[in-house]
Amino acid sequence: MGTAAKYKVILVDDEPIILRSLQAAIGWEELGLTVVGTARNGESALKLIGEHSPDMVISDIRMPGMDGIALMKEVLSGNPKRIFIVISGYGEFEYAREALRQGAFDYLLKPIDHEELTGMLQRAAAQLDARAENERLLHSVKALSVMARERMFSEWIEGNDRPLGHMQWMENSELEQDYVMAVVQLDRFLRLNEQWLPDEKRLWLFAVRNILEEWSLQHGALTVFPFHSGEWIVVFAADGGTDHVRLGNDLILQINKYAKLSCSVGISRVFKGIGQLSAAYRSATQALYQRFYSEREGVFAEREEQPNEARPTDLKYPKQVESDLLESARTLDLQRMEAAFDDLKLYIERHAAAKETAERLLVEIAVVLYRQLEYANLLADWPLDGLLQALHEAENLQEAISLLKNAAARQMEESRRSQAKEDGRSLIEKAKLYIMNHYHKDLGIEEVAEVVDLSISHFCTLFKQVSGYTFLEYLTECRMEKAKYILKNTGVKVYQIASMVGYQDPKYFTQVFKKTTGRTPSEYREESSYLV
Repeated sequence: MGTAAKYKVILVDDEPIILRSLQAAIGWEELGLTVVGTARNGESALKLIGEHSPDMVISDIRMPGMDGIALMKEVLSGNPKRIFIVISGYGEFEYAREALRQGAFDYLLKPIDHEELTGMLQRAAAQLDARAENERLLHSVKALSVMARERMFSEWIEGNDRPLGHMQWMENSELEQDYVMAVVQLDRFLRLNEQWLPDEKRLWLFAVRNILEEWSLQHGALTVFPFHSGEWIVVFAADGGTDHVRLGNDLILQINKYAKLSCSVGISRVFKGIGQLSAAYRSATQALYQRFYSEREGVFAEREEQPNEARPTDLKYPKQVESDLLESARTLDLQRMEAAFDDLKLYIERHAAAKETAERLLVEIAVVLYRQLEYANLLADWPLDGLLQALHEAENLQEAISLLKNAAARQMEESRRSQAKEDGRSLIEKAKLYIMNHYHKDLGIEEVAEVVDLSISHFCTLFKQVSGYTFLEYLTECRMEKAKYILKNTGVKVYQIASMVGYQDPKYFTQVFKKTTGRTPSEYREESSYLV
């Protein structure tokens, strides 16, 4: 037994000398025990037990008021696993035998033999150790069983029809009846995932799981478990009288109320048998596709297919919408552009495409429009990467279309203002923007001067006046900043970076980089890695 006290003991006797003797003569710490309190009668002992919740009580049988047997009954009724040892005189053996029948661990006769008591305490502590170990093992087995069950269900959902063959003992008869699957997905999870720190993410997902498990117990769900990050599965019996859409709405309210998070729920059609879990999951996620066409969270159920029900046709690329968008960009016709995007929205809605399909189409449209504006030198401040990421994170079609509309409108309005005021500063800003978009090419001053319709000499003078740099200095600065970004954030080799930022000769690129920054590209990358 270690020296650290693991179990708490309370001593009860109406004779103070016995209490003092017990405290002083027994090596409590060596036994892994600590005396947390003493009492001289049963009533005081009950109060101490309520305050300290001891693991063990040692009490005299004969005491004024509540005797030891009455105290033991009260104590063990509250916690049957608590160790209770009684002390009795030679003339009170019948009391001691009654105490054993009522659940006492052992009895000790007066006068107390301290060695005998020490042995008794060792056996009592060993019993407490064994109970603690059994409870730990039982908890581990239960946790393993839950994990294995969830893993088995996940395997079936992912299409493996022979999951975990060594666990065929697991009960799955509840899925032999008709059931309905609900897939719960956090709205805007991609955005939340970027905002949350790792510890915050674990805390939020743990909180949602607790809410789901408690709610599922209250509503008789067959099983509930997390499937993907930000996604949980709940399976209900399909008894015919249950309104699963109503249950889904209640679940959304609970998560919103207690976790302050928004989610949507997809409800599958009715399935039967564990082998249909994969089909049920596809059905529920198919229902969730409708979330893309809704402007708020909700419950979306997949309908049973009718025999001759028309199915959506494939989503083909809308060439006419693309043509209208490109013409509106070329002519800076904002009204025509908005109408074209409205037509695009109607086209996607009419085909009821899945979010991933619609997203691919919107990305293609965004890139085509970007290239048209770039070709016409009409780009002002269009962070294409950021727009594409925002499209990916858009929760619904309306949000995605609005993102495209707003981005294109900003470009067109900026281009209008630029055309209305082509003074010296705006011309140089136009030149700088052109340099930023073409720095990776073999860019010469003649080309940029032609873009802003100035002679080379006039351009050189005006560029230095407005920007404070010569053309070559500015171009070099742009290239070096991009090179530093690539070095710091990627593993691209130095000789490959040279051509990416406009230098065909890697050695010359290294010379320019060192002259500009005071370090070689490799040295810069190494220093940057230490700062991360």
